[in-house]
Amino acid sequence: MKGQILKILRAESDVISGETLSSHLKISRVSIWKHIKKLREFGYHIQATPKGYRLINDPDVLHPWEFGDRELKIHYFDEVTSTMDVAGNLARNDAPHFTVVIAGRQSKGRGRLKRTWVSSQGGLYFSIILRPQIPPVLSSRVNFAASMVLARTLRNMFHIDARVKWPNDILVHEKKVAGLLSEMEAETDRVRFINIGMGVNVNNDPTPREPMATSLKKILGRNISRKQLLSGFLDEFEYRMNNGTLDNVISEWKTYAMTIGRQVTIVTTHDEFKGLAMDVDNTGALMLKLADGSIKKIVYGDCFHD
Repeated sequence: MKGQILKILRAESDVISGETLSSHLKISRVSIWKHIKKLREFGYHIQATPKGYRLINDPDVLHPWEFGDRELKIHYFDEVTSTMDVAGNLARNDAPHFTVVIAGRQSKGRGRLKRTWVSSQGGLYFSIILRPQIPPVLSSRVNFAASMVLARTLRNMFHIDARVKWPNDILVHEKKVAGLLSEMEAETDRVRFINIGMGVNVNNDPTPREPMATSLKKILGRNISRKQLLSGFLDEFEYRMNNGTLDNVISEWKTYAMTIGRQVTIVTTHDEFKGLAMDVDNTGALMLKLADGSIKKIVYGDCFHD
């Protein structure tokens, strides 16, 4: 109902009476007033006059009603430990494909290899529950599809040179603007679910703790609508997952890649390797040429450009 009220207010520049809203939405004027009151508490500047209501401006909020037909699959929290924690619980309790968990902040956001993801106010932190009909061996392609679509969304929306760093980071001008994390549960021959967690530095400043990171606000010199960014990404990514194919996703990902052909350091749970990143194979593994000329296949790890 809040979304419907906002839709009507946004379509009109003039005052709209409570009676008109009540008639259109088939609820009482008292209910209209209660919804308006709650929206104002959430930060919407809605002017109330004797003649009715007028929306003056919107806050950059990520509540479910802001996402139209997605509303029933959106779960928003002001703060959680990690959106991946919430998404995991929802997935195990049969949450549908493309359920999205969003948080204003994360107290224990995490990246790969159990690293901490700094989740300060103003960033975009969310996880998507996916139930692709694929065998577990192809699951890594979903991660590459997500990072590729995010890079393309950033390029198209903001005209910036967003590139992917193996395996799943997004960099602009060599600085990290976004990172991805995935978790999967599977049976022998099928994936039960894949949860993709994303953190995007939007209007926050990660540099005090992450000097090699940046944010869209720092790059563009203005505040960015997180709602617009998330909506754009979800639309393109869902279309790709529901209508596209994962067969060519690695080759598409490579067109945005900045890792191949560079000297890199790969850190895994137990080891560290240095060498030349030669290629990424069709499973998503990095082919690393070591100093002795041998080729090592790296399936999982953190990559640092030297």
